[in-house]
Amino acid sequence: MIRRGILAITGASGAIYGVRMLQWMEFRFDTVYLCVSRDARSVLATELDIEEGDDRPDLVAQMLGRKSERVVAVQPDDFFTPPASGSAMHDGMVIAPCSMGTAGRIAAGISNDLTTRAADVCLKERRPLILIVRETPLNLIHLRNLTALTEAGATVMPASPSFYNQPTTITDLVDTVALRAMRHLGAGDGLVPEWQVPTA
Repeated sequence: MIRRGILAITGASGAIYGVRMLQWMEFRFDTVYLCVSRDARSVLATELDIEEGDDRPDLVAQMLGRKSERVVAVQPDDFFTPPASGSAMHDGMVIAPCSMGTAGRIAAGISNDLTTRAADVCLKERRPLILIVRETPLNLIHLRNLTALTEAGATVMPASPSFYNQPTTITDLVDTVALRAMRHLGAGDGLVPEWQVPTA
């Protein structure tokens, strides 16, 4: 079975969530459509020193540590690409990290760029849409938008790592969220260890 997925990275802090999602999706999917917003490029540069330049590999190669034919980079303003069409089949979309501005536009049905259009397509076609939101504290507008998205069929997944697996690195922490998202995409088999009752 051919698996296709969409990953959008917005300008919220927490770019490492987007990078780890790309690494896991590229591992499990045949094709990953990657949309990186302009603001996300700035955050990637600030937080992870990942940025385009004449003497640097492209963004995908920097995020993966190598080139990959599985990842198709699409432009944020390109509506003539498969993620923008409901007739183009795929297995779901993750927005990681998802800014509250992006969440608000999706909740309001405003498709002003490829990320919001692709998310709208997921909702109308009843495909998995996972929003890894990273904001705190949440105001009432945030909560109402996230409620509307949940009611519309999206999965709101706060970037809130778990600690029962005794993580020792930032990557371990991020993976507790990223791998949960993979499970919700139906691609997490064998990747997520199940919690077990500790034995004496």
